[in-house]
Amino acid sequence: MPASGAVTRSTLRQQIADALRDEVLAGRMQPGEAFTVKQIAEQYGVSATPVREALVDLCAQGLLDSDQHRGFRVRVFSVEDYKGIVEARALVVDGIFRRAAVPGSIEAYGPALVSVRRRGEEAARAARGGDLNILVGYDLRFWRELCALAGNSYISEFLHRLRMQSWVFAVPYLRGHGELSDWLWTGHDEVVSALALGDFEAARALIAAYNDESLMWAERLPR
Repeated sequence: MPASGAVTRSTLRQQIADALRDEVLAGRMQPGEAFTVKQIAEQYGVSATPVREALVDLCAQGLLDSDQHRGFRVRVFSVEDYKGIVEARALVVDGIFRRAAVPGSIEAYGPALVSVRRRGEEAARAARGGDLNILVGYDLRFWRELCALAGNSYISEFLHRLRMQSWVFAVPYLRGHGELSDWLWTGHDEVVSALALGDFEAARALIAAYNDESLMWAERLPR
């Protein structure tokens, strides 16, 4: 179960959803772990209503499953699920890059790329250091900001959901590896550098190689 703590952000519903999402993404709540609204409400010392609303929100994001009238559980993604997620996110990112390749777009994206680059540098640094906790947060921010360049919030939210689901699957396996820096992708800043130069083909090649490595890694996992 997640550790209790003071809530400090926005509404109570959002605070609980954020806290539980962090626990799931960090792997502290394991795939298949079951719990009830009552348990979470008691853990955080709040009423059942905002907890139930928060859990429904996380179900909508594909991170939890509702277990009929018995409660909720962390969603279990199979290797085949993960492969489908990787394929879906590859198509989304490829579409974003194609849209961004319109002549003159780089000049318009310039200021936004500065922020994306910072996120990418932090993500790559965390990956090289094998710091999975820091990496997940920066990786999600990196892709969200990069996706925002497409100017379509629906695309951005969809990719963000896919990235979260990827991590829910991957984190428990990654924590079982000895030296994480050997397994984590560090190409975030390289992608931004390619985009800043207007070299969309190089950026797409970097992402394609990353996705291929992700699929090969998944194929070696026990079914």
